[in-house]
Amino acid sequence: MKLVKMSLVAAMVVGATSAFALENVKVTGDASLFYGTSNASLNRVLGTGGFAGTNTTAGNTGKGGLFNKENSAADTAVRLGVTGDLMKGVSFGVTGYYVSTLGLENNLVSNTWTGAHAAPGNGSQFGAQVNDASWVAEAWMAATAGKTTAKIGRMELDTPLAFSEKWSIVPNTFEAAVLINQDIPDTTVVGAWIGKGNGTNALHPTYNNVIGADGVVAVGANFNTYMNDGAYAVAAINNSFKPLTLQVWDYNVVNVANAVWAQADVDCSLVKGLKIGAQYADLNPKGLLGGATKLSNSNGYAGKLAYEGVENLKVSVSGSKTNKDGFLKIANTATNNLAGAQSKLYTEAFMSYGYVGAAGARAYHLDAEYKLGNIATLGAQYTNVIVRAANVLTDTKVQEAVLTASKSFGPLNAMLAYYSTKATDQNVKTVGAEGSRYDSVLAMLKLNF
Repeated sequence: MKLVKMSLVAAMVVGATSAFALENVKVTGDASLFYGTSNASLNRVLGTGGFAGTNTTAGNTGKGGLFNKENSAADTAVRLGVTGDLMKGVSFGVTGYYVSTLGLENNLVSNTWTGAHAAPGNGSQFGAQVNDASWVAEAWMAATAGKTTAKIGRMELDTPLAFSEKWSIVPNTFEAAVLINQDIPDTTVVGAWIGKGNGTNALHPTYNNVIGADGVVAVGANFNTYMNDGAYAVAAINNSFKPLTLQVWDYNVVNVANAVWAQADVDCSLVKGLKIGAQYADLNPKGLLGGATKLSNSNGYAGKLAYEGVENLKVSVSGSKTNKDGFLKIANTATNNLAGAQSKLYTEAFMSYGYVGAAGARAYHLDAEYKLGNIATLGAQYTNVIVRAANVLTDTKVQEAVLTASKSFGPLNAMLAYYSTKATDQNVKTVGAEGSRYDSVLAMLKLNF
């Protein structure tokens, strides 16, 4: 007799199938393996929320060498998703994640990628063990009538200041309600309520990672109140002038901040393949962040030029600048905004998050990608950031140079990256000294099924 173990998502699908006449049911999924290592000499790299290859295991000091256990992290994740139609105009989606280190922390690495793992004491002299974790990341229903769609439940979101960060092995998601209308020609109007999220949260430190290199998903992937009391967002996205896409977003993060994001992206008709972009953001603290002395607004702008007029080649250059006395970073408010949350500014680095949106940041970013036939897609990036907030006497300087190679082998996607980082507040070996340059290697595999 065979013992069959059924996943939570699969069980939900079977249950739903027996209760409804489902149509257009699609099952998708993938299995991922991420590995990263660096030669940073300390056991914790300061100032970044992006992966730096260092461990956070108590007692480990880091040996400062690539591929050393103490300087490496690894994780595996399995995603299973199901979408379908319950009836005409009504659809649903369910997505589940399962993450496991496969015990690699006992042999090859001393850290994990995602903070969703719990690390309880195991009663032995060697300290904590890393537990597997599983959760339902999406469980939504959507209804469409005419040109209006309403979606409610758990879901991924992609808005400029509240979004699912998808660069790591698993993304953060939200419990939200979204309304989308397209009755106005060439215009999409969006309204949203965000009540909860499972990202790390600067306002609730107990939700944040105990372990994990990425700083994206909170401990246990638990869903907690978004920021302080949830958030509202409205937006208009217009394409009336066909080469131009203009979007304006307005946020009310209840009892925390009001925020505005405006962005224009245009395909230049005078030069084929030339694309031009501009961004502006303003975050105004209030309520909980007001206090006796009101915290200052954060505002900044960015511009970008991209060229895709040569076959198989894409290049771009971008720059950004923020004001010196802002409190919040111009970055994701759904993860730890005050630390290393990812930013939607054009200049965002490959992995060194938390800098381009900081107060007093001046940044530029170069990016190139070339498809080398059927061999691989090669990429190169360079990011330079100088940060000096108000009343700070010295600059924080960051330089990140990156080389990548990616290739698809049927359902298998592979990416290998090498990057070198020099930041004054990372890999600091002596108190008061500037940080030393360090190198990192990332390997990412994803099997789609």
